[in-house]
Amino acid sequence: MSDLGISAAAPKKSCDDQNCPFHGGLSVRRKFRDGKVVSAKMMKTVTVERDFQHYDPKYTRYEKRRSRILAHSPPCLEIREGDRVKVAECRPISKEVAFVVVEKLGGVS
Repeated sequence: MSDLGISAAAPKKSCDDQNCPFHGGLSVRRKFRDGKVVSAKMMKTVTVERDFQHYDPKYTRYEKRRSRILAHSPPCLEIREGDRVKVAECRPISKEVAFVVVEKLGGVS
């Protein structure tokens, strides 16, 4: 089991995924984001949406914005739609996937 350098707890289940940061050889980098899973229909990939506020200096106020990140989802975390997750930057896994889910912050009720 590898140490990620963050305070994320290792999952109780194990997996044989080579792109798992806990049980495989994938290392994480410097950027960490959190958001809500809005789609989990792809194989081992989830879409994470994060809301943030952006300051507009012309109107001297904030505006709501959102962005979507495609992230690899290791099978040992069992991520579903509606979960709050923390994702970490990693090497590019495919053309659009350069993040991996490292922690499940909250589940679907």
